[in-house]
Amino acid sequence: MIKYIVKHTQLAEKKVKSTIQLLNDDCTIPFISRYRKEVTGNLDEIQIADIVKYKELFEALEKRKIAILKALEDQGVLTEALKQKIENTQDLTTLEDLYLPFKKKRKTKAETARKNGLEPLAKIIMSQKANDVESIAYKYVKGDLSSVEEALEGARHIIAEWLNERTDIRNNLRHQLERYAQISTKIIKTKKDDEKAQKFRDYFDWSESLNRIPSHRLLAILRAESEGFIRIKIEIDDIRALEHIDHRIIRSKNACADQIELAISDAYKRLLFPSLSKETLNNAKEKADDAAITVFAKNLKQLLLGSPLGEKRVLAIDPGFRSGCKIVCLNAQGALKHNETIYPHAPKNDSIGAIKKISSLAEAYKIEAIAIGNGTASRETEALIRKIQFKNSIQVFVVSEAGASIYSASKIARDEFPNYDVTVRGAISIGRRLQDPLAELVKIDAKSIGVGQYQHDVDQSKLQKQLDVVVENCVNTVGVNINTASIPLLSYVSGIGPKLAENIVNYRTENGAFTSRSEIKKVPRLGGKAFQQAAGFLRIRDAKNPLDNSSVHPETYKIVEKMAKDEGVSLENLMGNKAKLQKLNLKTYCTETVGLLTLQDIIKELEKPGLDIREQAKVFTFNQNIKTIADLHEGQLLPGIVNNITNFGCFVDVGIKESGLIHVSNLSDSFVKDVNEHVHLHQQIIVKVLEVDVARKRIQLKLHK
Repeated sequence: MIKYIVKHTQLAEKKVKSTIQLLNDDCTIPFISRYRKEVTGNLDEIQIADIVKYKELFEALEKRKIAILKALEDQGVLTEALKQKIENTQDLTTLEDLYLPFKKKRKTKAETARKNGLEPLAKIIMSQKANDVESIAYKYVKGDLSSVEEALEGARHIIAEWLNERTDIRNNLRHQLERYAQISTKIIKTKKDDEKAQKFRDYFDWSESLNRIPSHRLLAILRAESEGFIRIKIEIDDIRALEHIDHRIIRSKNACADQIELAISDAYKRLLFPSLSKETLNNAKEKADDAAITVFAKNLKQLLLGSPLGEKRVLAIDPGFRSGCKIVCLNAQGALKHNETIYPHAPKNDSIGAIKKISSLAEAYKIEAIAIGNGTASRETEALIRKIQFKNSIQVFVVSEAGASIYSASKIARDEFPNYDVTVRGAISIGRRLQDPLAELVKIDAKSIGVGQYQHDVDQSKLQKQLDVVVENCVNTVGVNINTASIPLLSYVSGIGPKLAENIVNYRTENGAFTSRSEIKKVPRLGGKAFQQAAGFLRIRDAKNPLDNSSVHPETYKIVEKMAKDEGVSLENLMGNKAKLQKLNLKTYCTETVGLLTLQDIIKELEKPGLDIREQAKVFTFNQNIKTIADLHEGQLLPGIVNNITNFGCFVDVGIKESGLIHVSNLSDSFVKDVNEHVHLHQQIIVKVLEVDVARKRIQLKLHK
């Protein structure tokens, strides 16, 4: 296993060994990367995740080997040489090729031919020594066989199966498919005018090299096929492929060679090409999935680590026309204090009453910020709010509603607010997203947040796994206030999980706020291991020990206390005192388990205790004259917010229903390798309008420097 992981990750063997040991001891990736740097040689969470990935792949490979060896043993066909080959195999494709000749097959043409006694004839033909094949074949005409041609055809079916099972032939054809395969599409004529098919119009008649096709294009083509609008074909140079097989197999110029040539053609068209072209397309799809999942993961990370407003009193509005605008007032911790509905827009148009109501609520609840959902009637509601003369300065933010409706109808929302309907819960979610995006967004299935690229077309289990890793990393990077965190947020903390998260919240409800990290050990079923994994990521504000509100792990408290003692100051006075901290000789504090890497992390934390790595939320205003796509024209410069990133560019919200696309070619004057190097999610930018297609609702933009 170690050799396999080292080969694929290029990491030092010692580092891999140590990390595997920690993983086997039930340590989590966030804990290992943060608190076991000396053990792993300073591996980060991405490198540790790679070790986990290849560890799982190796285990799956070994499991498959055991199953295949048992099947071969049961059949009585396992030789020592075959066993060696299987045990030494390092990839699944080669393993399945080795097993292919022995795999139990459904009824095949070759199987029927064997039952008709034609295997000896097939062997004679393959020996390529006989000149008069027809005379030999005549001896096999009996039973179900009524002619020489039938006997020869049966023998060819057996030969075709042998050719299909040859690893060298399969690998050669794989190589040709990987390098030279073209993917082409054709519109299904009856679907040409289908309205739903129009979004795939670019692929009605398309051809491209399969190994060069960008991931987003392949996924779009595969979706168009699955929805029944196009047919897909994989093609290579058949003549060249057949010649390759001929050169390997045919060694004579007699009648046997003619029969073998026919068998090669049959094997290629009926067995080899259909199977291996499908395998090649599946491999291309897997690569496209990985690329799309990587984009989604990057976007999700940026979204979860979005700027929090912090603990401010918020009035949140879920805007609407006919159904009105739902208003909620939240305290600084996100608790609901008031809710009601106003009707400032058509058909009721009670803007005067709405302004009065918002003004009085802002004063009554000492509101510090207003959050407006970016859905229907958002621009009109924002314009209304900006007319109000508040007594105190109030910041106004437009907040993404993506996934808010999913949350408001979920069990989590029902459990949190059983006495309120979905509209109130939706408005609460909008307000809380402004206060702390991470704490609120973890309650929603990441796939519903809308920052992915073809997320419903990719391998769902692989996607879910990757997104869970991202959420876990984000939660543990920021840290969690154990006294205010919800069950979903706590469940992503290293070592906790859903059941312990529930126990923590129940304990908090029954016993009041936690006053120290050591008190966490009193939570039912939270043992020493869970405490070790979780403690450093859980924060307790106003605790007796100030280290309880930092990322310093309790296992190193004594070292920090010794530092304070050596400097002749209290812990409180050491924390934040950069001058004293920089003076410390860290080598004197090294122990058997704590080295310089961990001590440097501790000093960094002590210099700015409890620092939130996320940027502060910034106020943003769209161009107030742009209400619909019809208001756009070429050459306009507009403020916008990046709301999705893909491999082919990024989408930008310019304050209307349709998002505009900045294609990679319009992100920079130089070559763009990675979109994320030029923009990030929720970044406030200025864009130039290049093209507006009102009919197709498409907007082309350019990043304006």
